[in-house]
Amino acid sequence: MAAFLLAKQVITANGTGPAMEVEPGTKLQLTMEILNVVEQESVEVRIEGSEDGETWMEKPLAAFPQKFYPGASAMLVSATRFIRARWLVNRWGRGSLAPRFELYLFAEPIASVALDSK
Repeated sequence: MAAFLLAKQVITANGTGPAMEVEPGTKLQLTMEILNVVEQESVEVRIEGSEDGETWMEKPLAAFPQKFYPGASAMLVSATRFIRARWLVNRWGRGSLAPRFELYLFAEPIASVALDSK
């Protein structure tokens, strides 16, 4: 069940991605890659959870810290039945104040590893 939580796209404003249904308790590796940016801007991506796909938890399941530059980041998260990405962008300085990030967010399940203590 590997899938894009957020397909490669250009982000220019705050927004929310589509909900993705997963098996509750599934451990996911989320990989976010920022491919292109302009200077003097930031993006923060939060992972939200829901049991029914309609009502979203007030507190995010996880969040990537603010990013300012291109590059890839990964994190692990335990999913609820539905997850989605919410992003917040900011731009400051001279010129146009419209932010512009090209990025994607990929989710893939990871196998639980049981350590045998024998």
